[in-house]
Amino acid sequence: MTRKSILRNYLLAAFLGLLTGWWIWYLPQSADVGGDSAASNQPGISAVPSVLAVPPPPPYEPTSWDEQNNIEIYRTVRPAVANITSTTIQQDFFFNVFPVQGSGSGFLIDDKGHIVTNNHVVSGARSIEVTLSDHSRHTAKLVGRDRLSDLAVIQITDRKSFPYVKLGDSDYLQVGQKVLAIGNPFGFQGTLTTGVISALGRNIRGEQGQLLEDLIQSDAAINPGNSGGPLLNSQGEVIGINTAIIGPGSNIGIGFAIPVNIAKGIVADLLQEGRVRRGYLGVVGREVTPAIADMLNLPVSQGLLVFQVAPRGPAERAGIQPGQQLVLIGNEQFVIGGDVIVDIDGNATTSSIDVNRYVLKKKPGEKIAVTLYRGPSRMTLNVELGERPDID
Repeated sequence: MTRKSILRNYLLAAFLGLLTGWWIWYLPQSADVGGDSAASNQPGISAVPSVLAVPPPPPYEPTSWDEQNNIEIYRTVRPAVANITSTTIQQDFFFNVFPVQGSGSGFLIDDKGHIVTNNHVVSGARSIEVTLSDHSRHTAKLVGRDRLSDLAVIQITDRKSFPYVKLGDSDYLQVGQKVLAIGNPFGFQGTLTTGVISALGRNIRGEQGQLLEDLIQSDAAINPGNSGGPLLNSQGEVIGINTAIIGPGSNIGIGFAIPVNIAKGIVADLLQEGRVRRGYLGVVGREVTPAIADMLNLPVSQGLLVFQVAPRGPAERAGIQPGQQLVLIGNEQFVIGGDVIVDIDGNATTSSIDVNRYVLKKKPGEKIAVTLYRGPSRMTLNVELGERPDID
């Protein structure tokens, strides 16, 4: 092959290579693969093939009824749950005063801005601020509080309409029933936790030392900051007010709530009078057991042995008699000679807890029938209850 033929073949191959490269480069630029051709013709804008575009994700679809229920309850109730910040004034060792802030939760019960929370959330507060789910902040005033039940009512001072919760019924709760809690643990506003009712009728001591009775125990995570928030059923109704946890730190699966049916009457009193008026009998006594009955030669094996009655109190006015003689039996002291209360209004009485639980549900001025033994004699006395003194 001549040198001229070889040169011609090289030139032909180079031309074909250039033609092929130009074709490969030009084809994606000119082909319209679903892109915006108008945009691709504008200087500096390149069309993006639709095969590379990421479509927006579809709306999330819950995978179960339970999940859907959680989402719906949160969306419905969350706007009515409040974050409460209270400011108190304290003194240091050198008597210098300084403000201290605490936080808790609460929930709106009407469109006028009334909020139910725990007493220990607002106790001693100089000022109260409420933050709602829309991040709006409002000042609030104390309407009333009750140390014995650890409940309080505050009211937003702004004159506007507010969303509020629906109160349920706590008389027919079942262990194992699903519950949800919404609150502000550790300041994390609008936190939802779920669980079940673990037990009913629990009695514990509150933060201020008072006995809290008939509480709902649940395993829904309750932490500092949840106090005063709602415990809800699967219909989104409030069945309890979260009030306490076991242990000094974070929740370990044991939280307690005040049943809403107990709270209803207390809240009504706080709204009307700013305080709770409770019945008062005015007796102090000792639980009678079969062993104590044998030692003291009592006519009954159970009841409340009256040690003391309040001077000029309801029990004294009705004629209930306290013990008169102090004796030492074994290592224990007893005041003997007093009446033994065995029944109030047909309800058997075995301890001072039984007496207090029944009497505190009554109002001042109501009358109760107290059945007792005085020596071997059984009698019934009608007692008009007084008003329980404030314990704050």
